[in-house]
Amino acid sequence: MQQSVLEIRHLRTLVALRDAGSLVRAAQLLNLTQSALSHQVKLLEDRYGVALFERKSVPPQFSATGLRLLGLADAVLPLVEEAERDVARIALGRSGQLRIAVECHTCFDWLMPAMDAFRQRWPEVELDIVSGFHPDPIALVLQDRADIAIVSEQDAGETVDFHPLFRFEIMALLANSHPLAVKPYLSAKDFEKETLITYPVPDEMLDLVRQVLEPAGIKPARRTTELTIAMLQLVASGRGIATLPLWAVQSYLDRGYVTARPVGLQGPDRPPVCGLHRHHLRAPLAGGLCGDHARELFSHFE
Repeated sequence: MQQSVLEIRHLRTLVALRDAGSLVRAAQLLNLTQSALSHQVKLLEDRYGVALFERKSVPPQFSATGLRLLGLADAVLPLVEEAERDVARIALGRSGQLRIAVECHTCFDWLMPAMDAFRQRWPEVELDIVSGFHPDPIALVLQDRADIAIVSEQDAGETVDFHPLFRFEIMALLANSHPLAVKPYLSAKDFEKETLITYPVPDEMLDLVRQVLEPAGIKPARRTTELTIAMLQLVASGRGIATLPLWAVQSYLDRGYVTARPVGLQGPDRPPVCGLHRHHLRAPLAGGLCGDHARELFSHFE
């Protein structure tokens, strides 16, 4: 009987290609080079003598062979992941704790669902958000006061591993009757005579200021509040303009409470990242945390 060339990594590659929609994005998702991913696909195509998907289509259109292998991947990979979690539990031999420090004020709308999904798979691991606002959450990781820090950008000088989570768009929020609401998008100049409503954080933590206003030399009047709902109330009453991630305000937009417009043709757009001490990825800690726990939490952000 001829030995199969099919491996778990090949199945993960096909699933990533289907979910990401392109070779480039699939390679990024798997932390591979595009060349390495293409080599895996070619190996399978040479083995079976047929293309797995149409190269010129976006997203990829899988052939009958590709669809059959995707069906196998959908059946096998969940079983592999479940077995790996069970093995990790056995290896730990005890419950653990995952302490999360967050930098941003608006993380909780997307962090909570990810934590809920994590708890379903790791019910014995205690998830704990380190209370309070932390201007330097990476320091908490280095001091062993937190296991994961969710921050707005990566610092190459830090001795931690960073993992991008997801991309999002920053939107300008205006009163429905605001004159600027008729524009398809706002430019830096549009903020010049407005009051910018923000959280009480330094300018270097505000994407709009760093990426849009400062390069244009624009310094609008400022007003701060710690609560998202208070910020939106000020916007709705015509007291100024705010900028927030779309996911943080989607429910208010659905109700027509305020109006949202992009900032520029392509506004501030970058992923938050998780900072994790490298030791955490290599070995279990005294509290029971291991790299498998962190990677599992990361997977719910993709």
